[in-house]
Amino acid sequence: MTALVIAEHDNASLKAATLNTVTAAAACGGEVHVLVTGENAAAVAQAAAQVQGVAKVLHADSAALGAQLAENVAAQVLAVVGGYSHILFPSTAAGRNVAPRVAAKLDVAQLSDVTKVQGADTFERPIYAGNALAIVQSADPVKVITVRTTGFDAASATGGSAAVETIEAVADSGKSAFVGRELTKSDRPELTAAKIIVSGGRALGSAEKFTEVLTPLADKLGAALGASRAAVDAGYAPNDWQVGQTGKIVAPALYIACGISGAIQHLAGMKDSKVIVAINKDPDAPIFSVADYALEADVFEAVPELVRSL
Repeated sequence: MTALVIAEHDNASLKAATLNTVTAAAACGGEVHVLVTGENAAAVAQAAAQVQGVAKVLHADSAALGAQLAENVAAQVLAVVGGYSHILFPSTAAGRNVAPRVAAKLDVAQLSDVTKVQGADTFERPIYAGNALAIVQSADPVKVITVRTTGFDAASATGGSAAVETIEAVADSGKSAFVGRELTKSDRPELTAAKIIVSGGRALGSAEKFTEVLTPLADKLGAALGASRAAVDAGYAPNDWQVGQTGKIVAPALYIACGISGAIQHLAGMKDSKVIVAINKDPDAPIFSVADYALEADVFEAVPELVRSL
C-alpha cells in the first residue's frame, strides 16, 4: 500500500501545503511518494526528496507542465497511478482543480477536505460549513483525496533522503492554453501560511478605513491581512484576502478579527486558529462564541489603542 502526494509548487520552490499533505499520506499507512510536475523544476524535486517521510520522488518535466494546467497535470497523474492505493492533493485551488478530473477518470468517489485519517479506508471531513464532522469509509480501490492542510501538521522539510526518479512527461492535451498570469506582490506572509492574521469586516466601512485601521496593527505584528466575505464583496479588500468557506481556510497561531460579526461562512474558515481574538461592539456577535479573547469595543478606538500599546 503506497500513497502518492501531488506536489504543489511554482517551478522554483515547494509550497508549504505539500508538507501537510505528506503528513496525511503517511497516516494512510505504507510508503509515501511525491509527484512533481513542472518545467525546469529540478529544484522542487530535490526539495521534495528532503521532506521527512518521503520514500521516492517522481519528476516529470516538460513545457506542457510548466503552467500547471489541470488537464495536463491530471493526465500525468493518471499515467503513474498504477500501484498506488491513495492519491492525495492539497485542498487548494490547484488541488481542487485537478483531483476531480483524476477521480472521474478512475471512476471513483473523491474524498474532499479530509481533516483526519482514521485508517487506510476511513476518513474524517467537515460538513455543513464545519458544524458537523462526517466519518467516511471508502471501498474504492484507489482513494482520491483532497487534504485540508490545517488539519495536519507539516512534515519536516529536511531530514529525508528520497531517490528522485525522472519519468516521461505526458504530451500537451491541447484542451487548454496558458495565456497569462497577474501576480499580486506583497511583503506580507502568504495568508494560508501566516502565523498571525489580522482580519477585518464590513464594519470598517471603506477600503480607506480598512487600510488605515488594520495595516499599522499588521505591521506591528508582522501579520498577514485577511477579510470577511462581506468586506471583500463591498470592495474594502481584494479577493485573495477572503477568509471563509468560499475563500481561504486558515489556522494561524493568532487570528485577530476586527469588526467581523462571525457569519457561519467566515467561522468555517478560521475557527481552527490556535488563539482567536475578536473585537466587536456588538455583544451578541457570533464571533464571540469561538473567540478565546473577546473585546466588546469600537474597532476604530480599540485597534489604534492596541497599536499604541504594542
